[in-house]
Amino acid sequence: MGHLADRIRTRIAPALLTALGVTFLAAGILSFTTPVAADPIATPDVSASPSATVPSTPSPLITLPPLGSGGPPPVAASFPPDRVATRVRIAALKIDLPIVSGSAGYPACNVAMYLPDDRLGQPGQGRAVYIYAHARTGMFLPILTASKVSNGKKMLGMVVEVWTSDDQRFLYVVTKVKRHVPYDKAVGPAVVATDEQLWLQTSEGRGTQPKLQLLADPLSQEPAPHDEANPVPKPVNCA
Repeated sequence: MGHLADRIRTRIAPALLTALGVTFLAAGILSFTTPVAADPIATPDVSASPSATVPSTPSPLITLPPLGSGGPPPVAASFPPDRVATRVRIAALKIDLPIVSGSAGYPACNVAMYLPDDRLGQPGQGRAVYIYAHARTGMFLPILTASKVSNGKKMLGMVVEVWTSDDQRFLYVVTKVKRHVPYDKAVGPAVVATDEQLWLQTSEGRGTQPKLQLLADPLSQEPAPHDEANPVPKPVNCA
């Protein structure tokens, strides 16, 4: 009996332990070498740990400057190339006229006209807008009449409305009355203006007599109903 116990202690037990060790080792090695199916990549939870590292992503095709970076200002919408003035009203003087393009020769009656000069502009274009009409009943005569009282002081601050062909209404406020302007110098200051202005001109006499001008600064712009912005002009040859 003692001999059998010695055999178990000295030979069989070490053999069993050695076999078990080899089995465990093999199992451990296999756990590192056997391929494992890849799980979907989880999005890191950056809110759970402030120090979590977020995988880098490709740069976008278009990058915008951060706020306060001093980048270029937004590009303003382009001016509609076919916009022209179509109507002018000074409610305080009871003036309300369709506007048509001016032409060489004597101005028409029953309408106002804009000066079609490449150096001038249309409402909203950021240049001087030049509109003129005869000093006749139903036209710009009230401007001439008002100018003869205190040099037209009561017209300062009056609002002038100008509509355009693309259904917009522009408001201007009269800031200056210019009387007795020489015929050949009337348009020059408007041509060299560097910002938007509205110039209204009428006559102080027929032909090449001095001109009367109102100068107005822009106030606002808003959409307008099509029919309101585009009255049907009915010019009359009154040469």
